[in-house]
Amino acid sequence: MFVACSTLCFGKYPLERALQIIRELEFAKIDVAIHEQGPHLKPSEVAADVNRCAQRIRIGTCLCPAAFSVEIHADNEEGYTQHFRAVCRLARLSTVPVISIPAAPSGSNLDVEAERLGKLVQLAEADGVILTVDTRVGTLTELPAGAVELCQRVPGLGLTLDPSHYIIGPNQNKSHDQVFPYVRHCRLRDTGRGPEQFQVRVGQGELEYGRVVNQLLRSHYDRGLTVDIRDVPDSPFVMEPEVRKLKYLLESLV
Repeated sequence: MFVACSTLCFGKYPLERALQIIRELEFAKIDVAIHEQGPHLKPSEVAADVNRCAQRIRIGTCLCPAAFSVEIHADNEEGYTQHFRAVCRLARLSTVPVISIPAAPSGSNLDVEAERLGKLVQLAEADGVILTVDTRVGTLTELPAGAVELCQRVPGLGLTLDPSHYIIGPNQNKSHDQVFPYVRHCRLRDTGRGPEQFQVRVGQGELEYGRVVNQLLRSHYDRGLTVDIRDVPDSPFVMEPEVRKLKYLLESLV
């Protein structure tokens, strides 16, 4: 296993400055956010010029991209597919093995979503990329059983585990051990149980980092653990010390 840093840890800065800070914190790998409504790369920008986006990720930083977090907003299926193909090509050019997208909203038809994801898995595999869906509140993966069922219905689909959503969401911090065999990437921050405690200082929440790592090891997981403390407006703490603290903690466990 290795420890990476999400570019969203420094979302108030342009991408190039965020990458510089991540390098100064002595990370070797990055988890790049490609969100249409995000602060850094956008899927529409990738579709417009894949090669330029590949240069922006790598130029002058000596950081290795390890994963992409992708959120596409398109008017129709054709537009979504175009942007998705471009992101997969960027992943291939950047030697990124895994990308994650959100699953359909909770309450969606499971058969329809399985069919959609099956097509996307095939597109990703054509570029040698593993497709995962995030474990996220408000989507079909907000409960562990739903996440596992999606993976069982769609061969080749994996999960990007974000245990914060299982702590604060409808799972109510119950066991989510059943998802670990399907995990292909992992993003971490500390989280409390209160409605306003999705993100708290490292060590003040409910997340048992050692247990997460041990469960991943039991499932023969050998991929990344991403520090994913979000740089939100009016954050009650300074980002750099918290990111550094979680980096050291995770490195001590792997």
